[in-house]
Amino acid sequence: MWRLNVPVAHDVYIALGSNMGDRAGYLEAARKKIAESGIRLTAVSGIYETAPVGYTEQPAFLNQVCRACTALEPQSLLETLQRIETALARRRIVHWGPRTIDLDLLLYDDLHMQTETLTLPHPRMFERAFVLVPLRDVWPAAEIAGKPPAEWIASCADKNGVRPYAPPSKK
Repeated sequence: MWRLNVPVAHDVYIALGSNMGDRAGYLEAARKKIAESGIRLTAVSGIYETAPVGYTEQPAFLNQVCRACTALEPQSLLETLQRIETALARRRIVHWGPRTIDLDLLLYDDLHMQTETLTLPHPRMFERAFVLVPLRDVWPAAEIAGKPPAEWIASCADKNGVRPYAPPSKK
């Protein structure tokens, strides 16, 4: 008997954030580069403007979450996302500091793993409304670690700092 070499598709969730320059443009460029990398976007959340968390002396962020399908294994997917960040001028100077683009792998199927470079699910996603609110857009029926996103959001310190983004009107 013979087998077809068909890649397995994995369901993944990726958080995008930007607070430098053309923030919405960086989100769009990142989505385009993700798709060009062979990662199929299946759903994209709305864009939310959020106050910075951690290091607060910086501009507000635009955040969103994409649901995607990929044949890449977790480490390869992480490396692909990091290459996209570098291509979009991401510089890691200040921890949690300003950035042109930030791409975080949140969930990979129902995988739980921890290595030196990757922890899944993302270890701080449950504390961050700026991740959970857009995640709810693309996965409204989710139950993560036994709770729906609304319960996680209610317990987040930054829950009041997440608002839908309204692009500036062009005159």
